[in-house]
Amino acid sequence: MERQERTKYRMAESIKGLMARMPLDKITVKDIVADCGLTRQTFYRNFKDKYDLVNWYFEKLVQQSFEEMGVSLTLREGLTKKFEFIREERVFFTCAFGSNDYNSLMKYDYDYILNFYKNILQRKQGRSLEPDVDFLLQMYCHGSIRMTVEWVRTGMKLEPEELAGLLIEALPEKLNKLLSFLAEDGNGQPVTV
Repeated sequence: MERQERTKYRMAESIKGLMARMPLDKITVKDIVADCGLTRQTFYRNFKDKYDLVNWYFEKLVQQSFEEMGVSLTLREGLTKKFEFIREERVFFTCAFGSNDYNSLMKYDYDYILNFYKNILQRKQGRSLEPDVDFLLQMYCHGSIRMTVEWVRTGMKLEPEELAGLLIEALPEKLNKLLSFLAEDGNGQPVTV
């Protein structure tokens, strides 16, 4: 791991520790750099603000599960892996999803999954999404994120596999058909989602 990446992880560990003691919206950049022994200049060389740091760390946690989706993981497996990461980092996500800032994790997660699915569908179809598909995808992603946040805020009572199954079950029929290729195993064999 290169030096800059280690520095980012150091700041992420710092904000995670601070989030265990106070709400994200109360944490300052000054708190973060004091906790990890770095300078404000170093912080701003790497991140725009504390929410950018939280979003970067989130992306690092879930990136692998989404990159593997449709390659070696089915949609169900990729979502389950994401929810397992969230559960493992319970304190971080409970605090991060508690913020309603303009640059919040909830907004970032929505943009991240919307773009992920859009890119997959556009590559598969070789064109831009039809307006009705785009609408359904936006609606589904909003609902998916809201339910994920609700799951986190209410103590993560469902198992990750259960939540993944419910989110797949909630896919509008048209999206389900378009995303059905994500329901293949690593050998390209269809599986039931």
